[in-house]
Amino acid sequence: MQQNTQTDFQPILLGSDINVYGMARSFYEEYGIVSEAHASEQLAPTNYSKIVTVNVHNGFDTDPVFINTMRKLVKERTDTTKKYLLIACGDGYAELVSTHKEELSKDFICPYIDIELFQRLMNKVSFYDVCEEFGLPYPKTLIITKEMAEGDGAISLPFEFPVALKPANSVEYLSAQFEGRKKAFTIKSQQEFELILGRIYQAGYSSEMICQDFIPGDDDNMRVLNAYVDEASNVRMMCLGHPLLEDPTPASIGNYVTILPDYNEKIYSTIKAFLEKINYTGFANFDMKYDPRDGEYKLFEINLRQGRSSFYVTLNGYNLARYVTEDRVFGKPFTETVLGKGDRLWMGIPEKIFKTYVKDSPDKAKALQLLREGKSGTTVFYKKDSSLKRKLLMHYMFYNYHKRFKQYFKENKG
Repeated sequence: MQQNTQTDFQPILLGSDINVYGMARSFYEEYGIVSEAHASEQLAPTNYSKIVTVNVHNGFDTDPVFINTMRKLVKERTDTTKKYLLIACGDGYAELVSTHKEELSKDFICPYIDIELFQRLMNKVSFYDVCEEFGLPYPKTLIITKEMAEGDGAISLPFEFPVALKPANSVEYLSAQFEGRKKAFTIKSQQEFELILGRIYQAGYSSEMICQDFIPGDDDNMRVLNAYVDEASNVRMMCLGHPLLEDPTPASIGNYVTILPDYNEKIYSTIKAFLEKINYTGFANFDMKYDPRDGEYKLFEINLRQGRSSFYVTLNGYNLARYVTEDRVFGKPFTETVLGKGDRLWMGIPEKIFKTYVKDSPDKAKALQLLREGKSGTTVFYKKDSSLKRKLLMHYMFYNYHKRFKQYFKENKG
């Protein structure tokens, strides 16, 4: 742990989920600082914690409550010498910070891009246009509008079933509730395609939907990359992960629950060049999948924040809090791009689930070896933050995965 001797600062985290706890733990491990969090509700991962204090404000995840609350926080500050580092831990919060970046930057350090670039990258329609512009590989894609979905004729797809279907606007999609709702769909027939599409738009969603050629292969064909890019758009750190299993729960499909550290110079080189060319700044999280048909890793999306499972980066020795703090708080000059290459397995589920649901493979064998050697860890189980109440709640949270996998794995992942 480094002592905070250079300057006095306070991390302000937005949200209360596992992403928030991972960042709070990173700040505590590196600097011994208790983070301050603000959220619209108290979620389990940060409950009963000694390393993060969560302040709940009803409606904080939308305007005008968000910006009015932030203005109120500024007025309540009594220490004008302390620096306040603002870290958004969800898509909605990241968008709110970018929207109000000019105003918030007067009182907070805001390591985020301007709203114009944010919207271009966040919306998957324009993101794939960006991929095309910069030569980044992505799956074959058909953009579907509300008008197309509500038209008289059936939509003709340029690729065979199964296909992947997901919202272009993930923030707007959060408020669309309907029977059979999932974070993303694997559609197996034209009938199912038309049924799901109809339900989505009837639920009030109005932006485009993304239909893509389904890339064959299980969860272990996925890769995840977290990066930190400094104020001058220098990529200071990248860390690649190899997910072996995803959450099968409909609302959480795509959330990784087991990640092996990985290393791929081609991926690192491609992503580094892209982030620097678009003058990016802040945390970025990329999801991609290996396509065995052409040997390419194809990008699904970029999250304009650190990923919810990004503690795997800190776990492998590349503390997420260190890079943003050295850049934005301490003003440490850029010297090199650190390319992550770790040896610790990140677990977001009980070991029994991992052993049961991950197919036998060399990667599974490697993960089991790391477990036997004690080279593994989680985000939420932390010896320095383990009161009885918290320990019981975290065990209960992990225990619930047994029911979720039993109920949904065969339908959504099997």
